[in-house]
Amino acid sequence: MPDKHLQFLEIPRAEPAKLPVETRINEFREIYAPYDAKVAAQQAGRCIDCGNPFCEWKCPVHNYIPNWLKLIEQGKLFEAAELSHRTNSLPEVCGRICPQDRLCEGACTLNDGLGAVAIGSIEKFITDEALKAGWRPDLSHVRSTGKRVAIVGAGPAGLGCADILVRHGVQPVVFDRHPRIGGLLTFGIPPFKLEKDVVETRRALMEGMGVEFRLGVEVGAALPIDALLAEFDAVFLGMGTYRSVKGGFAGEALPGVHEALPYLVSNINRELGLEARAEDFVDLRGKHVIVLGGGDTAMDCNRTAIRQGAASVTCTYRRDEENMPGSRRDYKNSREEGVRFLFNSQPLRIVGTESVTGVELIETRLGAPGPRGRRLAEAVAGSESIVEADAVIVAFGFLPSPAPWFAAHGIELEADGRVRVATRGRRRFATTHAKIFAGGDMVRGADLVVTAVFEGREAAAGILDFLGVASGARAA
Repeated sequence: MPDKHLQFLEIPRAEPAKLPVETRINEFREIYAPYDAKVAAQQAGRCIDCGNPFCEWKCPVHNYIPNWLKLIEQGKLFEAAELSHRTNSLPEVCGRICPQDRLCEGACTLNDGLGAVAIGSIEKFITDEALKAGWRPDLSHVRSTGKRVAIVGAGPAGLGCADILVRHGVQPVVFDRHPRIGGLLTFGIPPFKLEKDVVETRRALMEGMGVEFRLGVEVGAALPIDALLAEFDAVFLGMGTYRSVKGGFAGEALPGVHEALPYLVSNINRELGLEARAEDFVDLRGKHVIVLGGGDTAMDCNRTAIRQGAASVTCTYRRDEENMPGSRRDYKNSREEGVRFLFNSQPLRIVGTESVTGVELIETRLGAPGPRGRRLAEAVAGSESIVEADAVIVAFGFLPSPAPWFAAHGIELEADGRVRVATRGRRRFATTHAKIFAGGDMVRGADLVVTAVFEGREAAAGILDFLGVASGARAA
């Protein structure tokens, strides 16, 4: 009988089937097919159960990865779903959009020429298939504490917080200014990476657990924060970061220059039929597009412009290919779909008079490490050139966007605009207001979906301690 621990030698890593390029560039649906049960079990069986699960430690929510891989290999789908949800409130989302190459799969012991275990695809398979088969979270033993918490923001942090609270007998009521839940999961991440019915399925699941959503309500405007403080026992803020990073060079205000997030949102609103005004849509059909930036948002803009029918899409990044921060999977897909990349290229200005006509770039080389340890991009004198374009998307990332009412309610900020929270003690993620907690990007800065989920869950633990219901919420 062959040694089970050597299955990885007999069964190679198998990526899920992917739509051909000529099909996928003409539509916005997800490009990866799901595993079937047989393939999922085979791929899960490649795990060597190495004893020191680097994959688990590299995962921001510390998923019990080897454990649920074994359950899938054994055909125990519902048990795997229960275990997956013990650490992650959005596993079917993270399985789709996490940069596994930089996290769990990048840390896999087999990721050394043998092919890492396909952790992300199996994580996606678990929840998708369990829900189809009728699995639902079992909250039959949860006792109501009578406590209620308002959650501002239905993005990953808010959903993670609500998940933990409702499992401990606390009623979460989630407020969001959008007509759907998900935050940037719905309105920022393109459907070819995350179809929106996935998020709507999660909403139905959470409503079945007892989470209440009040959508189309902007806290601080139509609904004063004082009303929430009066009605609820605590408040959690998971409002994200929405202020775009500027390049600080000439020409950014020219017609034809677009910020990444409004561009992506306009496209998704049209796809979902939520467009308020036709003029809000940014249509790049037939345009020669330059995307400035090398992160995940830049990759989303690249691939959206391709699907809109852009004549060409060029992506510039000031460092080299190896140091590009975006997901390697999304970078590979961008290249397959026809995006041209210019590495070691830094924008100096956007060229044009009445509208954009190009971008002036200068070549760079990597110098000494900067304060954060990354090698700095240094300009090469005399290497300037102009690349023609009639549309430019600036995708340099996002900054904190604190609400104007924070100061009046004693919510203190860090120097860069992030919300200040307690990092130690029982009231972790508590702000400087006695009843308000916060987590996710507005505390950490723009980061991954999975880190926002983690902080929402951790903040929920702090809220439970604050409310005095951290223990005894479940029946014995």
